[in-house]
This record gives sequence, C-alpha cells and structure tokens, in this order.
Amino acid sequence: MLIRRGFYRWQFAAAVVLPLWLLIGYAIFGSSGWGVLGLMFATPIAFITLGVVALIVAARPDVRQDRAVAWSDVAVLGVWHLLIIGAGFYGPAGITLAVLAMVGAIVAFWYAVWRLVSDGARRVRATMDEYERIVAAGAPGAGGAEGRTRSAEDAGEVIVVREERRWEQRRD
Repeated sequence: MLIRRGFYRWQFAAAVVLPLWLLIGYAIFGSSGWGVLGLMFATPIAFITLGVVALIVAARPDVRQDRAVAWSDVAVLGVWHLLIIGAGFYGPAGITLAVLAMVGAIVAFWYAVWRLVSDGARRVRATMDEYERIVAAGAPGAGGAEGRTRSAEDAGEVIVVREERRWEQRRD
C-alpha cells in the first residue's frame, strides 16, 4: 500500500518533474540544435499529457477513497515514466526511447480512460444489484416480491383542485 500511495502522489509531481528532466537532460547530454526544436514541442505536450492522465486516474472513486493507485496503474504509468526518463538522457537510443515514450503516452491515456469507465460501470452495476435486492426483499413502498403496487387508497390524502371559469359575453 505504501508504494501505491507514493505513486499516487508521484503522478502529480511527475507532470512537472519529468518535463523539467527533459530540459535538464538536454542541457547535460544534448548535442544538436534540432533537439531544441523538438523540446519546444515535447516539453509542453509531456506536461499536459502527464497532468491529464494523472487527473483521469485520480478521478476514479476507488483511487480517491484509498488515495492509492492500483498495481496495474503502477505498472502502466511506471513504464511510461521510465521511458520519459530514459529519453531525457539523449544517448544513442534517445530517439527510440522518445518514440516509445509517445506510444506509452497513448497507451497510458487510453488505459486510464478504460479503467475510469469500467470502474464506473462496475459501481453502477453494484448499485443496481443492491436496488434489485431491496425490491425483491419487499421493502415498504418498493412494490415487494408479491408484485403488489400502491393504489390510490394507500397513497394518503388526495386533494383535488377544481377551477371554474365563467365566461361572460359582453354586450355593447
């Protein structure tokens, strides 16, 4: 649980730290002028993507309640973060790691969306199952297992409001 909670906090910090690492890594290991042009696009995109994925993961009710991500989140997001860190070294495999980091961003985004939707569907299904269980048990006012419905007799007091209008003809 400690690792999952730590990763929950890290994912928000990573939205700032990892794009900064790309800049610092280029200052230390970078060698070409074209890399600056690439950084002008990669750094803001990395910041936005990391932030959006972190917010989608944090939007899940289970994650919010526990303040911890799932182990599958740690695996998917951890690999993506490691690819970004590796791309920041700008070595011979830097381009390969950068491309893999972009693919990792797409995978992480759709994974986060899929988990959000599937967890939401699971919670709705559990709520509906509980509702059906209550109805089948014959809860008062819910119809009951006998199929009994409420009639006007047991609905309580009924007030009928009737409005009468008189139309007068004008005589000129």
